[in-house]
Amino acid sequence: MSPSSPAPGALSGLVVLDLSRILAGPTCTQILGDLGAEVIKIERPGRGDDTRGWGPPFLKDKDGNETAESAYYLSSNRNKASVAIDLSSQEGQSLIADLAAKADILVENFKVGDLKRRGLDYATLKARNPRLIYCSISGFGQTGPYAHRAGYDFLIQGMGGIMSLTGFADEDGGTETKCGVGIADVMCGMYATVSILAALNHRHSTDEGQHIDISLLDAQVSWLINQGVGYLVSGNVPGRLGNGHPTIVPYETFPAADQSFIIAVGNDTQFQKFCTVAGAPELGADPQFAKNADRVRNRKELIPLIRRLTIEKTADEWIKLLEEAGVPCGPVNDLGQVFDDPQIQQRNMRITLPHPLSGDVDLIGSPINLEKTPVGYRNAPPLLGADTQDVLARHLGLTAEQLSDLEAIGILDLGADAPNKG
Repeated sequence: MSPSSPAPGALSGLVVLDLSRILAGPTCTQILGDLGAEVIKIERPGRGDDTRGWGPPFLKDKDGNETAESAYYLSSNRNKASVAIDLSSQEGQSLIADLAAKADILVENFKVGDLKRRGLDYATLKARNPRLIYCSISGFGQTGPYAHRAGYDFLIQGMGGIMSLTGFADEDGGTETKCGVGIADVMCGMYATVSILAALNHRHSTDEGQHIDISLLDAQVSWLINQGVGYLVSGNVPGRLGNGHPTIVPYETFPAADQSFIIAVGNDTQFQKFCTVAGAPELGADPQFAKNADRVRNRKELIPLIRRLTIEKTADEWIKLLEEAGVPCGPVNDLGQVFDDPQIQQRNMRITLPHPLSGDVDLIGSPINLEKTPVGYRNAPPLLGADTQDVLARHLGLTAEQLSDLEAIGILDLGADAPNKG
């Protein structure tokens, strides 16, 4: 899918000042940008967002050479303008405060207290802009005994419990395992987005902004969902089940003659259908397995029996037979297979945007499909400082001479083409 220029997005006209970096904050602001908001990403001159250097892989230019644009950075920074300002300087802090006075939303993920020391905390900025919605994303929140700590996704996955549930059990040779992507960061960004939209709705009726306090650890604990509430209800600490489900059986991967595949039986009728397709109707009639609660209690007896059946056919054969019978099932795709999948392609989950270094760049599309105000893909993740001059001239009225003077003393980077890494 190529860049789109649909009708104005749902958030068109809103200005977002993005003081965040890494993944949680940038995920939030990319969503806001996809929905039409103007997102001004503040970056450090000469260095930028930490993730710019988190590679390889790096985007290759038209000659096949590595650039300074990492795939990690590209994953969460489209539909933004890059403005390179030295936040450590008084002049830089003054410029950012001036931008905040004109913004609708500010998103930041500094350590607690860092921005207050620089005169960029909510209380200070609110005095100039009472309508400002100020979203603070941190590892542990603005309060509590851990508030001063830095938080990273891996640490939060461990502290927040999800690693204790992920991986195969000790007796199966497993160990605690983090998710393969920064899911604690991403989900925190999602909660931040929801919070901002709620604050916007509040502002519609009151004309007042507010401060939002979102932490990675809080967000992580919130999406323990059924496992977390299961512990609160029962008092039993759940263990690791590999690909199994704590309260649905069979609902995991099974070995076929060639590779693993997924069976996701969601009710007793589906289990009966599976047993019929597998040529083992006696399993469906067995009182140990007829009801889901019994299958969960007798998991260790049932799963080996199913595995002996599934090994007799290939994964494709099983998937064809079970789909025809109405039993949920599917493959375990690698990422090449994911992006080649016709369903993924039909749903525009792979998009292509023009890029000044490579000609174009492939990115993951948004899953949001709004009938009246669809998301838009206006520009690829920007080069460092590419929009400094435009944004500061347009929003703050700075002249070319003023901008040049600020660049000369190291306050700004007006954004020359990013040099090749090699």
